[in-house]
Parts: sequence; C-alpha cells; structure tokens
Amino acid sequence: MKKNIILFVAAVIALAGCSDFLDIRTEGSMPSSGIDYSKPENIFLPVSAAYASMRMAEGEAQNYIAVMEVTSDDADKGSSEADGPTVAEFDNFTYGPGNNHISAVWTIFYNIVSAANYAIESMDLYKEAITSEDGLLQVEQCRSEAKVIRAYAYWNLVRLFGTVPLIDKTMSATELASQGVATTAQLYTFIYNDLDDAIEGLPNVFPDYKTRYNKYTALALKSKVALYNKDWAEAARCADLVIASGRYSLQSRFADAFAVEYEGGSESLMEIESSALRQTSDPLPVNYYAFIQGPRGNKEPFQGWGYKVPSQKLISWMDGRGDAVRRKVTVLERGANETDEISSNCINPYYNGKVYTPREWNTRSYNAYGLEHNQRLLRYSDVLLIFAEAMVNGAGITPESGYTADQALNEVRGRAGLGPVAANIDNILDERRAELALEENRFFDLVRTGKAQEVLGPLGYTAKNAVFPIPSAQMELNPNLPKTPGYTY
Repeated sequence: MKKNIILFVAAVIALAGCSDFLDIRTEGSMPSSGIDYSKPENIFLPVSAAYASMRMAEGEAQNYIAVMEVTSDDADKGSSEADGPTVAEFDNFTYGPGNNHISAVWTIFYNIVSAANYAIESMDLYKEAITSEDGLLQVEQCRSEAKVIRAYAYWNLVRLFGTVPLIDKTMSATELASQGVATTAQLYTFIYNDLDDAIEGLPNVFPDYKTRYNKYTALALKSKVALYNKDWAEAARCADLVIASGRYSLQSRFADAFAVEYEGGSESLMEIESSALRQTSDPLPVNYYAFIQGPRGNKEPFQGWGYKVPSQKLISWMDGRGDAVRRKVTVLERGANETDEISSNCINPYYNGKVYTPREWNTRSYNAYGLEHNQRLLRYSDVLLIFAEAMVNGAGITPESGYTADQALNEVRGRAGLGPVAANIDNILDERRAELALEENRFFDLVRTGKAQEVLGPLGYTAKNAVFPIPSAQMELNPNLPKTPGYTY
C-alpha cells in the first residue's frame, strides 16, 4: 500500500532550495552530477522527486486549504478564533495581493512545475545513455508521468490565477524574472499537450505501484481540465474512456473512498502519497494535508490544527436533502466515538471527516494525526459526474462505455443510498457538492458555472474574486507580471 513512498524517500533528500523569482528550484530536484544515466534503476529518481514535490509541509498545507476551500461556502476557517487571522480573510473575501497564503500557493505549484521540468529534461540524458529496450520504454513512461504532474500543477495555477508565466524548462533566476504571463488559452493548450503525451506514453497500470499515475490518471485529469475549459466533447470523451476501461469502480461504502486501507483502490485515480513508515520521529516523507484538518484540542497524538471545518450551511443542506451516508462521513462531530474518541473538549464542533485517520495509524508520539492519509486528488465518482455534466451540456459523443448521463449521475447517488433523478445541470451540480464536499472543488465549480456571485455574494464575493491576485511578492521579483484587475496593489 505504501510502496511508492519508499521510493520517494531516496530522491527527496536531494531537493535543493533556491530563493529567486517564483522561489522554485531552478536547477531541478536532483544533483547535476554524480548520477549514472546508463543505469535503469536510476531512471525513476527524478520522477520520484517530482512526486515528492507534491507533498506539503505543515504551513504549506494550511496555505493550500485556505485558498482552495475556505473560500467556498462549504468550509469555514476553523481552528481557534485568534489563530490564523489571514486565513479568515478567505471566509469573507477580504484578501489582497499581499496575502501570504496566496503567495505560498503560487510557490507550491511552481515548485511542482520545477521538479517536473527537471524530471522531463533528465529523461533526455537517460535516453542517450540507456541501450536496452526495456530501459528506453521506462524512460518514456517516466517522462509521461512527469508530464501528468506538470499538467496538474498548471491546471491549478490557471484556475487560481487565470494567467501565469509558462515555464517549461529549467531557467536561471535572471531568465525567470523576465517571463511575462501566458494567456489562459495558451495555458490550456499546454496542459492538453502534456496530457495527450502522457496518455500516449503511459501504461494502463503500474502493477507493483497502485498509486503511480497511469494512462487513466491522465485521461481523468484531462476530462476535468476540459470540463473547466467548457470543452464538453473532450471532457466526455476522456471520462468515457476511463469508464469504458472497466478498471475503476466506486467503493461499495462511501467511507472506504477515503480510508487508509483503500488507498490506491478501485475508486482512486490520483493521490498524493503520505506515510510515516511506522517511524516515530522526523524526518518523515509525509503530506500534512490531513494533519492540518485534524481535531484541535484532542488528546495527543490524536490531534491536528483544526483548519477547514465543514460549515453549518453545508451540514444543513446535506441534512435537508436526506444525504445521511455522505453527511456522516464528511462531518466528523466533536464528541464522536467510533474507533477513536474525538473529545467533547475539541475547539470546533465539526471537522473534516474525509481525512479521518484511526488511532492505529498514528505512530508518532506527538501530533501524528493523518500522516498516513493519502490526499485524494481525483476519484472515479468525479469522472462519472464530469461525464454526466459534459453530456448534458451537449458533448455529442457516442460513448464507448454505453453510459448515459442519467446512469453516470445515478450510479454516484445510488452508492450514497439516494434514489434516481434526471440528469440536468442543477442535479449534477448538487451531486458534485454532496459527493466532493471539502475536496477543493466547490469554490471553483461555483466560479466556472457562473453561480459564484449568487451563492458567495452574501459572504463578500465580488466579480474580481473569480481569480486570485497575482501575489505582490512575486511582482517585486518580476516586473513583467501584470496586476490582477480589481485588486489594490
């Protein structure tokens, strides 16, 4: 279950910091000398480092959830009232270009871009030195894997900021500081091209490593990118190929889609690995996404920082539609006692149940919550709902899977114990909200469907908030970056 992470450890120790424009590792994530490019066992190392770049430290995870989910109506800041005042700015849309969390998220995704660029370029060196057919095949597969990682980073950058610099190779600090921004259309074309290359170059599965990104990861990610681009035919086509493959299915229990025991399972298309490897002290190859959302004020080591808690609005909405199965999993209540006690003394009444990690998996002696929890980035239920939405919007394809929009939608509802409904836009968007709650989709779904002003306006949202401001800290490093309209610099 945790095989990938062991490979990551060897590479992550080679990561080197760099303080310049974008604050990315301009020389990549592996040393420029000392690597024997003729050895097939070394091929995966730079790709491993690219995977490792996706994992977030404590502060990075806080920054990520603040920007990506606290902005939605489904989540509140959480934690204590006095803690994280700049995170609270995302609850009421008072953030600006100087907000440190926005700047940090920019850096998070460009760090991933940097590591992926280095991995892609490294494949040229392996290709020159490797002579075996199996080795050359591995080179091309690893190049494709890195392109999925790069596409994921740029897709997040474009949906966050709209226009950003397009960095497709390692550069010096001077070169980086001279980059202007690409248009949104150029960025989508670049992402499409990376994913098309990956679809062509990746195997259907990596038998020994369930969470390595494969052909269907690339197809699923492209379907979601195309959905945001309102490219209905491509969104439906890619989602349909995932469905038709027969390789993926919904977990029979909704809770199992997020359980440690089912990481890399039948529903998972894209995850970020995390494991303490049963060690009790740092350094550990862990992702702090779940930890940051763990119950605050619980008994050590079963606690976290308590950020990104489900809002009362989300809870009331789920109760009102009789969505008991998903409500129970999504909302972890203070005082709950199933496998572990969530103390009635916890600061917040509710926490994100989708990152719930039983005590048996918490092995450190302090603040260990969630370190064994893989962050789910893309699930099969999302693919089904993408297919349904694209078909309802007139995709006009003949599905290889034989699915209709109604079938795809109601397969997701059925797992949640809900009866069938007609596939129309409102029903599909409601289903996305219920199924994907607290998974960093809601805010962006409201924006892309034109519903953000109606839903989020009472919270302080205005038209400018459809994109986040290019950080002022980055503009100081690069004068070619434009000011984002509507924000005060």
